[in-house]
Amino acid sequence: MINRRSFVALGATAAAAGQAPPQPAPEPPAASASPFTDPDFGFTALIALGASYYRGGDPGELLAIVARITPGDFESAFQAYRDAGVEARTLGEQAAAKRHNVSAREAYLWAAGYFSAAMRFADGTKDPERMLPCWQDYAACWSAAAALFDPPVERLEIPYEGASLTGWFLRVDNSHRRRPLVILNNGADGLEKSMYTLGGAAALARGYNCLIFNGPGQGDSLWVRKLYFRPDWEKVITPVVDAMVRHREVDPKRMALVGVSQGGYWVPRALAFEPRLAAGVADPGVWDVSDAWLRNLPKFVRDVLDAGNKTQFDQMIRLGTSSNARAKAMLRFRMRPFGMESYYDAFHSVREYQLADVAGRIRCPMLIADPEGEQFFPGQAQKLYDASRCPKTIVHFTRAQGADQHCEVAAPGYRDYCLYNWLDDTLG
Repeated sequence: MINRRSFVALGATAAAAGQAPPQPAPEPPAASASPFTDPDFGFTALIALGASYYRGGDPGELLAIVARITPGDFESAFQAYRDAGVEARTLGEQAAAKRHNVSAREAYLWAAGYFSAAMRFADGTKDPERMLPCWQDYAACWSAAAALFDPPVERLEIPYEGASLTGWFLRVDNSHRRRPLVILNNGADGLEKSMYTLGGAAALARGYNCLIFNGPGQGDSLWVRKLYFRPDWEKVITPVVDAMVRHREVDPKRMALVGVSQGGYWVPRALAFEPRLAAGVADPGVWDVSDAWLRNLPKFVRDVLDAGNKTQFDQMIRLGTSSNARAKAMLRFRMRPFGMESYYDAFHSVREYQLADVAGRIRCPMLIADPEGEQFFPGQAQKLYDASRCPKTIVHFTRAQGADQHCEVAAPGYRDYCLYNWLDDTLG
């Protein structure tokens, strides 16, 4: 998802390419007094705030973290969240050493959340190479927390095209009886812990077993296995479903696929090809991923992209980001899961991520979330709803409910109230 403010500035400097000597990019608007109102810093803070609903953090700690952040300063944000992660990890280690397992699990979840938040800022800092060590810190804390669930989370290796994908199977209890399964499909930048607080905890509370998995470009699939995003996501979901229908604790006739963020594209795409899924949720509905990348590019820059002039397009974007650190960091962060170094390659390939050719093939019931203040894919949930021919429901989340932001991150309780009531009614 591409931040409009970054691309407006980017486009202004790209205009210099081929027309005049490069000019400095206009400075972004002056930073406000609170990081909460910054489009990047504020959304990350809301994710952390919402996670506290499921014990994924403490609101007081978040306020203390935000107080240490200089608005617009990526280095201060990275350090504030990372320091909080280190502190929480220490608390987890101390509790685990004394077998205070509940306290240890919660502290490790806090730490995982804070390390995950720090990763969102690493590309804008003086040393972006700290991203990988920060992910390693995150992954260790998530694994430590998973081992302390009751019952413990089961780590799975899901066969995938000669390799494998990591799955995390969360079960309601130790009865080992078959239950309906919710498969949680992450988006472009989330991690396992975010899927736990955006659906996993709610699933367990309502008697659903749950699978969180890392598809190509996500989590260890990206950092360890070097697997990257692909538009034909059914090639990912079908192996996942293959694995889960054989699991003794899964009712194969009551499996639902729930996607958040860019998962709002991947889920409908997979539903169009995978008939074994009984229901699907797109939060939010995503019709065309490329719109978030392209809509703020100036026309003359898009013309170069449309003409297939890779060298010129790369030059123009490189020039546009040379004096706009935020835009450069944003593109580095967004392009990494695609496994591409060329701006042209990334912008060109993302055009394949659209549902116009497949939405009419979906047959199972689908719930589409449409938050009022959707930042990244505005208006797309309605497009998906209108184009779908399956039994369908659209939920309009509002500002008055505190649920108007992308994925309703600040109101996970109300989000899950709506989502799981629909799943209960749909799966029976």
